[in-house]
Amino acid sequence: MEIERASFAYPWSASFFIQELKVTCAHSLLALVGEKTVGYVIYWLLPREVDVHNLAVRPAYRRQGIGKALLQAVIDEARRQGVGGVTLEVRKSNEAAQKLYQSLGFVAKGLRKGYYSDDGEDALVMALDLEG
Repeated sequence: MEIERASFAYPWSASFFIQELKVTCAHSLLALVGEKTVGYVIYWLLPREVDVHNLAVRPAYRRQGIGKALLQAVIDEARRQGVGGVTLEVRKSNEAAQKLYQSLGFVAKGLRKGYYSDDGEDALVMALDLEG
């Protein structure tokens, strides 16, 4: 929760994390430095794709490749499972995250108007095709 609160203006609640992780297809990975958790990713492994729901890195550990490594681990798992791709939504204003995703081959596929219920911001839908 500490990383979540430090990372987002509108963080997920603890109960939402618990609810999310109870979903059968939900998976999570943690990034550790020593024994300290410095980042995490939560994603759903679906029959045809992986859908990334949340990715965050502790502010003091950003720009060190941790977020990229977490997302690469998700991509690697998607390939092992033989799914067709990885998708995610990102705030239209979050250019740093978009650049990270683009560096791994994600491309913008669409726009979800008013996607974020907390402030009504639009989300870019980004996808990585693993079949082509």
